[in-house]
Amino acid sequence: MGSADGRAPEGLVMDLSGLGSAPLPLVGGKALNLGKLTAAGFRVPRGFCLTTVAYRKAAPAELDALAARLDAAQPSPNDGEPDDDEPDDGEADDGKTGDGDSRLGRPGRPGLARPGPDLGELARQAREMIVTAPIPADVDAALRGAYAALGSRATVAVRSSATAEDLPFASFAGQQDSFLNISGADAVVESVRRCWASLWTERAVAYRAANGISHREVGLAVVVQDLIAATSAGVLFTANPVTGTRTETVIDASAGPGQAVVSGSVNPDHFVVDTATGQILLRSPKGTAGRQRPSLDDARIRELTALGDTVQGLFGAPQDVEWVIDAAGKIWVTQSRPITTLYPLPEPEAAEPQGAEAGADADPRVYLCGTLLQGLTRPLTPMGLSVLGSMRNRNGPWRYVNPGLRMYVDVTAMVRNRYGRRYLLRMLPLADGRSGAVFPALLDDPRFGVRKRPSRRAGRGAAGRRAPRQPGTGSGAAGNSAGRDPGTLAGLGLTVRLLPSLVRAVVRPSAELRRAFDYGTRLQSELVLPEPATTFGRLDHAQRILENTVDGLILATLPGPSVGYLMLAGARRLLRGIAAPRELEAVLRGLPNNVTTEMDLELWQLAVTIGANAASREVFLAHGPRELAALYKAGSLPAVAQTGLHGFLDRYGHRAVAEIDLGMPRWSEKPDHILGMISNYLHVVDPEQAPDRQFARAEEHAEARIRSLVERTRVRSRIRARLVEFCLRRTRQLSGLRELPKFCIILALAEMRRQLNAIGIELARSDAIAAADDVYFLEFDEVRVGLRGADLKGIVAGRHRIYDVELRRRRIPRLLLSDGTDVEAAVMAKSPVSGALAGTPASAGTATGTVRVILDPVGAHLEPGEILVAPSTDPGWTPLFMTAGALVMEMGGVISHGAVVAREYGIPAVVGVPDATTRLRTGETVTVDGSAGTVRQVDAPLSPATAAGSLAG
Repeated sequence: MGSADGRAPEGLVMDLSGLGSAPLPLVGGKALNLGKLTAAGFRVPRGFCLTTVAYRKAAPAELDALAARLDAAQPSPNDGEPDDDEPDDGEADDGKTGDGDSRLGRPGRPGLARPGPDLGELARQAREMIVTAPIPADVDAALRGAYAALGSRATVAVRSSATAEDLPFASFAGQQDSFLNISGADAVVESVRRCWASLWTERAVAYRAANGISHREVGLAVVVQDLIAATSAGVLFTANPVTGTRTETVIDASAGPGQAVVSGSVNPDHFVVDTATGQILLRSPKGTAGRQRPSLDDARIRELTALGDTVQGLFGAPQDVEWVIDAAGKIWVTQSRPITTLYPLPEPEAAEPQGAEAGADADPRVYLCGTLLQGLTRPLTPMGLSVLGSMRNRNGPWRYVNPGLRMYVDVTAMVRNRYGRRYLLRMLPLADGRSGAVFPALLDDPRFGVRKRPSRRAGRGAAGRRAPRQPGTGSGAAGNSAGRDPGTLAGLGLTVRLLPSLVRAVVRPSAELRRAFDYGTRLQSELVLPEPATTFGRLDHAQRILENTVDGLILATLPGPSVGYLMLAGARRLLRGIAAPRELEAVLRGLPNNVTTEMDLELWQLAVTIGANAASREVFLAHGPRELAALYKAGSLPAVAQTGLHGFLDRYGHRAVAEIDLGMPRWSEKPDHILGMISNYLHVVDPEQAPDRQFARAEEHAEARIRSLVERTRVRSRIRARLVEFCLRRTRQLSGLRELPKFCIILALAEMRRQLNAIGIELARSDAIAAADDVYFLEFDEVRVGLRGADLKGIVAGRHRIYDVELRRRRIPRLLLSDGTDVEAAVMAKSPVSGALAGTPASAGTATGTVRVILDPVGAHLEPGEILVAPSTDPGWTPLFMTAGALVMEMGGVISHGAVVAREYGIPAVVGVPDATTRLRTGETVTVDGSAGTVRQVDAPLSPATAAGSLAG
């Protein structure tokens, strides 16, 4: 094909039927998948692949240097994440380039890094090089010869097939161009050239940059295939791309050629099918005007469903399949690629029920995202997950899984238990409003009905022996009784040991406060490992820290805050009929004895000191956080700033953003975030906006509210009034201690990290890992193996790829089923959210201000009075709260960390607002009503209910 004897020069052209085992760098993702389909016997249009050898022959030498410059260019980040259910190519039926995103009918691709001007200009130069460079004679001959073998005037589709395409972690859908209805050798050659050039469009360059793929390494092959005259065509997904359900097939179809569905020029017929049974769960014919019948009958729908299931079986993962049906009724597969942004499923062995529930049924299990409840949207490093696992599995009946590098707890047993359901219905709305809102829909699912407790013999083997407990999974069966569960017995024993401290906290709160804080001081000294120490000694010390710390920490630090909140509950009961429950929120403002609040106020005082020193202030206003961090590490900041920052980090340097993840650098290692906060505080010029003044007002407000509540109660009963005052005073004395347990845990994690940093340096020195920080992509046993000489770079590289993918993921299922269903997404698909922004009221009051959307607090800038809009927050975010006008979060409930801190600081807050970080834009002005739970633009009219609610608090 193309040479004198009818064969193409070696490596230039390959028939699709011979591509099943071809290397990806030679033929690209699309061609490789088509080759596998052909080899497996699927009906695929005949054709050939012009390999990447041809592209590299045709690419001018100057392109490599330009690609290196593109690798060095930094794109500008965008909010959002890529969608996997978009077309692989913007196919145009007239030979014109598609827009690359037409299936969803909107321009551009959300979630990609928007190219900066340098990136865009470099991409334009690359395209021009490709378009103007001559095609080598042997490539031209091979291409023309292969096309002639299809027929001298064959009508074909010319499709791009990039080496960075249709990968398990990134589909690259729509990033390169394809062309349809191409006829004639000259037109085919020109279309190939345009496919090559499309490798360098701004959208393709930006997508590669966002997915960490080198521009120098990418190549492009081109597939040329017969164009099938279609009577109907479309796409099918072997998993529901909206809800994540792996047991459903979704089909979009229309009469005529498939590009009508792909381009969005028609409203396709839409079908959702139960894959196993073929039952059509949803049909939505929305064809063009005048067409009454859907494009597919039920038999065809089931046939396509079975076809998709078989294709998925071939590739071993959910697939996005494009298909056409010809005039003879034959179904042709024209494309298959992985659906890359489905949320990962738990590992089968981790999700397997144990004990009493093992083998009971094949219904899905229910997982609740624990890291979201901790205010953490990002994934955890493997070491971070491993350490949390060693803490969480010590006691109790829970089983945990870690899909997507996030911690989920299996709540299936509670969902199927009458009392467990009541507990979750009561607690979920407090912890996460959005989970609470969708949880009742889950309970309506017959698969999760209440079930009787299994008999004592349940879970025993044939010989009557209980199934062995699996290591690392907690107690195995989440529904076992305390009498048979060692973990639960240990938990009850710990509760009994807590009782004296609980009583002491009620009777002598000052003594309990001293005891708790003394423990923190003592812990800090006990954590230190004597030097010098061997590398294995450091590893042993790091592993033992939590084992030796957790129980003592609980006994020392938990009683105080527990009593504080029990006293608040008691006051709420005493005030029934006298005060509304939300009136007690003000009592929690400006709490004393809160280590996080004290940290934030100390940071503010440091900023005041720096602002009062001319040299320090000038340096902070002239440099960004990264530059300031470099100056600090070099000891080059002005003396006032250098000394003050050193003192602050000496006390609080163990803290971090996302600090429950051991893999996250502590502030002492990377103080950029703290330096950015100080720079923010220097912009506070109004004394009334100063955080210490606001905190003092919060204290005054709390004291005034207590006096008011006591006076109102005294009208009913003097004894009752004394009890109310007693409860509320204890609440204020002790509730601030709620931050101390975590503060101490983070102290322990910081010492573990200090040892692991040293171990990482040793592993990198011995070439077991590539960089010292890679130690956090291992677990302790693997680190030990690495210290004995094993090469761990392959393990680390694979985990880095997964971690990087998860870092870009924006939507995290709060309630996940083991069949992949995102419960919230499934509920919203049936009842889409209206245009109003509403969430859970979390802190009373109203504030109007300019929106500032912040996805990562490190280096963030927040002007005083701006409305902070965030995915979620943890203690690392709290310095931002000090000058925020109000808080809006996508996650959380009234007891989530951000909500509690907002109430304590006295700023209005609305949490659990779906997609707040994308629906609100930086710079727009909104009013946040923390009583009504609404966020609306200032020019939008207030409803009477909202207007009334805005007066509260």
